Amino acid sequence: MDREKHTQDNRRWQDILKPYMGADDARSFRQLLGTATIYILLWFSMVWSLRVGYWLTLLLAFPTAGFLMRLFMIQHDCGHGSYFRSRKLADRVGAVIGVLTLTPYAYWRKTHAYHHAHSGDLDFRGFGDVDTLTVKEYRALPLLGRLRYRLYRSPFVLFGVGGIFLFLIKHRYPWDIPKSWKQAWRSVWYTNAALAGIVTVAYFTIGLKALLLVHGPVLLITTSVGVWLFYVQHQFEDTYWHHHDAWEYFEASLHGSTHLVLPRWLEWITAHIGIHHVHHMSARIPNYRLKKVVEENPELQQATKITIWDGMKTLRLALWDEERGRLISFREARRVPA
Repeated sequence: MDREKHTQDNRRWQDILKPYMGADDARSFRQLLGTATIYILLWFSMVWSLRVGYWLTLLLAFPTAGFLMRLFMIQHDCGHGSYFRSRKLADRVGAVIGVLTLTPYAYWRKTHAYHHAHSGDLDFRGFGDVDTLTVKEYRALPLLGRLRYRLYRSPFVLFGVGGIFLFLIKHRYPWDIPKSWKQAWRSVWYTNAALAGIVTVAYFTIGLKALLLVHGPVLLITTSVGVWLFYVQHQFEDTYWHHHDAWEYFEASLHGSTHLVLPRWLEWITAHIGIHHVHHMSARIPNYRLKKVVEENPELQQATKITIWDGMKTLRLALWDEERGRLISFREARRVPA
């Protein structure tokens, strides 16, 4: 009976979500053109601002980073095939944006698809998500392993050096993916070659110092905020983790993803990715329809809602307590019976 009920629930969710799936090419083109144009104007304004004072450059870094993040969200929709009706066009646009975001498109698309297919499944962790251990797994680690995990889960690493390391270094050579992923590896080399070309052009035009002074703060802001956004979308106290035999896709999407409530201008700049439970329930829904889905379907308003402040409070969480079915802190884990 449980299996039959789950099948019925899955069909019901599919019926609810289906009308919102698929791209509106005209709307996608307008969004892409507007976002890319403003990003380019802001970036070159930062170059110009170096003549005025670096204080102005740093001020301009914030909106520039915001629009780079918005471009990443467009790349994200391209990877899911929800942004253009033509998959070939979506892949080409995604690959170009991937150069700007330092993210090899086909590599990211494959690992991110793995994340969507297995989010909340304890037996399928490792690609495209924030590493999360159970209390039992953490305790089984040697001292050095526990220290390494505690360092990894610290906000300084996750949202600071970790983000920079991921986008600047690991994306240049993602050593943890199989060599058999030919398309993913090609995207890595193509992206690296394009970046080398951009650096060469910068050397002969604005200079490498100006490139670093301009794009350095933009990269730092984008990676820090971007990783934090991804973190709070799944890392909260009552999130969803089950072993594969008890794991359900729509349950994991609805109860293992948050609805991050943001001010309107932040909703817009992040392309509504905070409505993450709906995105996980159907990645075929483009970003510009996510809010409409929630507004028109009360049953989708039951997801865990969090604010920016709530998201900050989740930073203490680090381990999955299988007995109590919730994410806990290292301090709380000391009180869990062995």
